[in-house]
Amino acid sequence: GIGPKKAIQVCYRLGISGNIKINELTKYQIDQIEQMIGQDHVVHWELKRGERADIERLISISCYRGIRHQ
Repeated sequence: GIGPKKAIQVCYRLGISGNIKINELTKYQIDQIEQMIGQDHVVHWELKRGERADIERLISISCYRGIRHQ
């Protein structure tokens, strides 16, 4: 997740006040925030895909951790 420190950094880079509330943001500002977070961090679906690839690799090499997922 994004913690307070990272949230302040994102707001600073975008020129958004750190004291603004979510419901006061415009659609454009929200889109900018989403794009910046998507560029800098692994988002939900990418993380899930990576986890699944790791599990499949463990299964393919027949290690104990992989066998538990079968």
